[in-house]
Amino acid sequence: MIFSNFKKIKKNNDPFTIREGEYSNLEKSSYRLKWTEDSFMPEAESKQTIGRSFSISRVYIIGLILSLFILLILGRTAWLQIVKGDYYYTMAEGNRIRIERLEAKRGVIYDRSGNSLVRNTANFLLYIVPIDLPEDEVELGNIINRISGILGDKSPEEIKNILGNIKPGSLEAYQPLFIADNIEYEKAMLLYLESSDWPGVVLSNKTRREYYLPGLSLAHILGYIGKINEDELKTADSDYLPIDYIGKTGIENFWENELKGVNGKKQIEVNALGKEKKILSQKEADDGHNLVLAIDSELQKKMEEVMAVSLNKLKLQKGVAIAMNPNNGEVLAMVSLPSYDINLFAKGIKINEYNNLISNADQPLFNRAISGEYPSGSTIKPVMAAAALEDGIINEHTSFLSVGGIGIGQWFFPDWKSGGHGLVDVKRALAESINTFFYYIGGGYHDFKGLGIERIIYYENLFGLGSQVGIDLPAEAGGFLPTKKWKEETKGEQWYIGDTYHLSIGQGDILVTPLQVAVYTSFFANGGNLYRPYLVKQVLDSHDKVINNTKPTLIRNNFIKNSNVAIVRQGMRQAVTSGSAVSLSSLLITVAGKTGTAQWSSVKNPHAWFTGFAPYENPVITITILIEEGGEGSSVAVPIAKEVLEWYFADK
Repeated sequence: MIFSNFKKIKKNNDPFTIREGEYSNLEKSSYRLKWTEDSFMPEAESKQTIGRSFSISRVYIIGLILSLFILLILGRTAWLQIVKGDYYYTMAEGNRIRIERLEAKRGVIYDRSGNSLVRNTANFLLYIVPIDLPEDEVELGNIINRISGILGDKSPEEIKNILGNIKPGSLEAYQPLFIADNIEYEKAMLLYLESSDWPGVVLSNKTRREYYLPGLSLAHILGYIGKINEDELKTADSDYLPIDYIGKTGIENFWENELKGVNGKKQIEVNALGKEKKILSQKEADDGHNLVLAIDSELQKKMEEVMAVSLNKLKLQKGVAIAMNPNNGEVLAMVSLPSYDINLFAKGIKINEYNNLISNADQPLFNRAISGEYPSGSTIKPVMAAAALEDGIINEHTSFLSVGGIGIGQWFFPDWKSGGHGLVDVKRALAESINTFFYYIGGGYHDFKGLGIERIIYYENLFGLGSQVGIDLPAEAGGFLPTKKWKEETKGEQWYIGDTYHLSIGQGDILVTPLQVAVYTSFFANGGNLYRPYLVKQVLDSHDKVINNTKPTLIRNNFIKNSNVAIVRQGMRQAVTSGSAVSLSSLLITVAGKTGTAQWSSVKNPHAWFTGFAPYENPVITITILIEEGGEGSSVAVPIAKEVLEWYFADK
């Protein structure tokens, strides 16, 4: 202590009394006489500086450490607020405030007469919000076991596997996770009551589609909706959630954006269980648009019935029938058999039911009308005739002698009639489907020069072959037109004159869809306009007020002169009055058309075709029939067309 350097002087125990004679001793002291003033002052030579010596280099080091520490804090702050701001904001707000969707009602679909083909019905759906689930494993296990017990068709392991794909704390943990849908009413009510005490478990009342099918063949047109899968979720817009439904096939798929509507949203405050506590704000949904199809459901039903009876008699299963309005491209009916019940998918198809469909050798899920590709057979001959007339290869009066076929070297290309047909002009060639005439105009013979492969392909492209015609359905095929280059690259062979002959009569490697045939038949029916086919003729709002009327889309016109179109039409009319489709001449209305028998296998029957239009003078309907492995078009396909046309113009 500092006080150890000080002295105390006392007398008789009085520190403030100094006896006489003792002053000399005081002089020797370090204190002055007025010692009271200095009694607490140290001796001069004993004074010390209080403090410690400090190196300036240490100051720099400490400053550097502090600077680094501050930079670290600032960097971490920037990372949390800027880079991960949305993430943590979502996590924080997600614990208290949520944004929930108000789902728009899906639009309904009508036929051309206003008959409803689909409606929305209640569908109970169970989902889980992972972030709200209890952390306690025992409590979570009890909830999962109870859910499994109520549902009956989903094991606890399945539910756990679904939850196992979600990383804890990720943004996906805040998204609803699909567990089950199409839940029976009694089970749904039980889940609803019990889930009020289960954190993170929600029973939702969504909608499912219920289809009215006057004929099962409407399945290929309407399509169906199903739960969105991972691939669809990645490519769809951000308005979809994992618990949503989306159009899978048909109109439901192609017109998805118009049908689904625009979802609304509400901002809610939730309690500790993740259940809605109160609504903070709300924006209503805009329901989906309704669609009016060009389809005449009565005609669709009739065509399907006639087709089914004919196929049954022939002990066959597969066929196509298409009816169009040739003056604008409206598809009035489109039958593809066999078909299936789309309500199986709407209700939640069972695994065994789905396996039965996909394992069926006749492929009932396959829409043959737009996706099936077949050799055209003689139905291509009106196109060939128009091309030859337009290129000046022939005229209305040009004739060739048919003697049963033509020979090139060791090869012989036969006609269907032994001994031939004699002198044949273009109209008779169309009416009686005489191959020799088309060998001439396609590939030429001796000194007569035909169109050749390049010009054939050129004109067939103009008529819509070799590519999609653009109907408003998914999965349309484009057919196939062979070329010299293709054959050399694919088969390693050069193109022979025989290949051109085969192409000229719709055989060989050419492939067309029934829809393409119906489209170019409509071209001849209306006098020279190639229209894009379409199914949806009107778009309505949710209150059935017209938003948009579909305008006919002209693909192409003026590529065949009206006079040449007229010559082909006359040949097609002659096919009914005296040619291969003569059985149609008994109808009260005038019909024009073309039959076809398309070879495609050396061991199986050819495909039977008919395509035509009526009435001849002012056509209102084009009809195209294909029976797979049906045999002769004149004896198999024509009777079907006859029965449908008779009903359409008489009974209907």
